[in-house]
This record gives sequence, structure tokens and C-alpha cells, in this order.
Amino acid sequence: MLDFSALRILVLGDAMLDRFLYGEVERISPEAPVPVLRQRRLMAMPGGAGNVARNITALGGRAVLVGLLGRDAAAAEFRALLGADPGIEDRMVESAGRPTICKMRIIAGTQQVVRVDDEATSPAEPAEAEAMLAAVRAALPGCQAMILSDYAKGVLSPPVIAEAIAAARTQGIPVLVDPKSEDFRIYRGADCVKPNARELARATRMPVGTGAEVAAAAEWVMAEAGLAALLCTRAGHGMVLVRAGAGATSVPALAREVFDVSGAGDTVIATLALVHASGQPLEEAMRIANAAAGIVVGKLGTATVGVDELTHALRAESGSAPDEGALLDREAARRLVAEWRAHGLRVGFTNGVFDILHAGHVASLRAARRRCDRLVVALNADASVRRLKGATRPVNPLADRAAVVAGLASVDAVLAFEEDTPIELIRLLLPDVLMKGGDYTKETVAGAAEVEAAGGQVVLLDLLPGRSTTGIIARAKS
Repeated sequence: MLDFSALRILVLGDAMLDRFLYGEVERISPEAPVPVLRQRRLMAMPGGAGNVARNITALGGRAVLVGLLGRDAAAAEFRALLGADPGIEDRMVESAGRPTICKMRIIAGTQQVVRVDDEATSPAEPAEAEAMLAAVRAALPGCQAMILSDYAKGVLSPPVIAEAIAAARTQGIPVLVDPKSEDFRIYRGADCVKPNARELARATRMPVGTGAEVAAAAEWVMAEAGLAALLCTRAGHGMVLVRAGAGATSVPALAREVFDVSGAGDTVIATLALVHASGQPLEEAMRIANAAAGIVVGKLGTATVGVDELTHALRAESGSAPDEGALLDREAARRLVAEWRAHGLRVGFTNGVFDILHAGHVASLRAARRRCDRLVVALNADASVRRLKGATRPVNPLADRAAVVAGLASVDAVLAFEEDTPIELIRLLLPDVLMKGGDYTKETVAGAAEVEAAGGQVVLLDLLPGRSTTGIIARAKS
């Protein structure tokens, strides 16, 4: 289990208020080919450097946030949101001459339609810069890492960057940078700079289409800027880490599906800093940050990753023993479902024995996953199977069945139940969609009444004719 609770990370950079207007598409406007939204809901959260801080606390760490806010209603809203997160220490500096940066994203269904920005990008005034540096110097003692979150909105001017890095180096605190400047020399002295491929290409004027090209560009700019390490994120192609004198290391992308890449870089830099600050080398920090990125792009908005989600993904990615990696306990499943729901994801649930996996199983799980954003599958434990199917079953023990089911792209979490039905699990998780095969009726589906009473839906799935584990066993015996 990952544990970052002892870590305190300072985040210095461009903070902003992210607003999201979500709605379902009702029709296309006759005046222009744009969607008309209904059932609208407005959400707001700290963005930019604020989202980096949110990602740190979502993973169990503590964050100190330093940046600029205006003296306006958006600043009050931003500070109220920070105050709701006890893991974030607010060291923001107020500016009388600039507004709080706001970004409004309008989302139709799962598709972002437009973004409206209200911002100032001029460099901070000298007094504002000195106030932020004073906050950095005061907060650094007791921190295990510092992140510079550069969105090119005026906070991280070259003098502020240089003095912040110098202050951290004096105290032996590693500095990690999410850059926006095309001149990486302004980050000289940082322990690791994390551009995406496009940012690396702009900074070097070199091709970055392949892993080898990324490594060559990274080595060139590291030599030019005096950087110890560079981590390049390559979207669907994974990540490449280059360390001075140590060559390149890469990992493939892990995302199953991509809903929204907003804020994914914030998740990566936050995770990278936490893992590195815990004593792990950058190679291990990259592997864990890569897993976090694979999770967060499957959520809408500037989302975060919870420690249970990340632990579960890492176990699945590492190929650990089935009983260790595939099965969630009930409390971990409850927290995981709560994290998904907090990001507006629709949770589905189905259950069964899944003894000898066959085409019918795969088809039904795919059909179930199409009806939700995340699918939880509950397996009968071995004793439960014997009561249901007889003394010769299951053919495969629970750990093996869990490993096979968890390996399917349509399945997001697997847990087990010892009882004859999963009614207690269903009451615990209260899925948005409860699904069983078409050989059931709604009246015979365990938990149907509870799910519907909570506002959920019960769906009976079509079965693939002629496929069953019993039939496979009978044919094998004959």
C-alpha cells in the first residue's frame, strides 16, 4: 500500500479557478451547429498549481500552495475550495492589480465543447514576487520536495524561479518542474523537468516522434540548461526518462480509455514528486506516475487519483500474485467506488462464478461495461460456488478466477463474496447500474430493490446462446 502521509510538498506556480458546466445534449441549436444542454450542473475546483496541490492531497500527502490571486469573488471561491481540503496549506498572495485566473469549460455529455478564459499573464509585480518568495522561504523547512507548476501566467518569472530553486537547494530539497517556457535554461538547477512531447519539441526545435528522438532532444536540452533529469510525457506513447550520464528509460502508456486529458500533467508531476520525495529513484517514480496518468485521463475534468485507485492499478500492472493483485477487500472497494463517483463516473455492478471463462462471459461483461463508466465484478468465493454448483466446482480457485476476470479490458475492479448472493456488497456499494444475465427476472436479481430505491437502474443482459462452463466441462468429460 502506498503511504505518502508523512510527506509535505511545496507547490509554487500559476493557480487558477477551474469551472465546469456539465450538461446532457438535448438538441442541436438551429442558429449554429452546437449542442443545446439540459440538466446542467456547475462545478468548480482549484486548477493549475491548485490542481497539483489537490493531486498531492488525494494521494495522502500534504501540500503548501504559493501563488497569486486577485482581490475578487473568484479568489474568495478559490480560497473556500482550498479550505475544504485540510491537506492544503494556503500561502497564496493577493494582488490588487490582477484578476484571479478563471477557466470555464462547457461539457456536453463527455465532450468538451468550448473553454472560456479570464486571465492576466503579465509578470508579477516586484512586491508580489518578493511576497511569494518570502512565503516559499518560510514554508520550505519541513517540506520534502518543491514543485514549480508553470502555466506561463506570470507567477514564475526567471528571477522567481532562480531564487526558489536556490532556496530549495540550500536546504537539500529536490525541485521538480512542469515547464511552459521554451527556454529551459531558466530552470537550471532543478532535479527534474517534465515537459510533454510538444513542449520538448518547442524548446529544442528537434523532432520528438520516436522514443530515440525524444531521448536525443532531452540530452541536448539538458546539456544546454544544466538539468539533471528530464521526463517527457508522450500521451498514448507513454513516458521517457533521461538522466544525465545514465541514458534513457521508458514506460508504455497504461490508459484503457481517454475521456479527458485536462490536468493530467498535474497528476503526473504531483505523483512524481511524492514518490521521489519518499526515497524512490526517478525511474520508479515515473512508473507510478505513469499508472496515475492512465487513471486520471479516464475521468472528466481536472480530476485527481486516489491512493486506493493507484495501488490497485499498480498491482494489476505489476503482474503480482492473483490473490494479492486482483481482489479488492470491501473497504477498498467502497473507497474506490466513492472516488469514481466523486468524479461523476457511473458505476456498474455484476456478479457470477466465472469459473472457466468463455465467449459468453466476455460478451456479457463487454455489454455491462457499455452501460457504465466503471464496472465492478463480484465473484462467488470457492465455498459459495460449492454450495451453488456442487462439490466438484469450482474448477479454478478464486485467486485464479479473479486474475483472469481482472485482466479483461471491460472490468475495472474485482472483489469476492462468501455468501450465497452479493446482497451485502450491493448494499455497501449501491451501484448506479446493477446487471445480470437475461436468464434472470428483475424480481430474482439480488439487490434490485435496494439499487432502484437508491435511484439506480437494473439491467438484464442478453446471453450468448449455447455457452456455459457446465457445457464445457461436460464436453471435456465426453
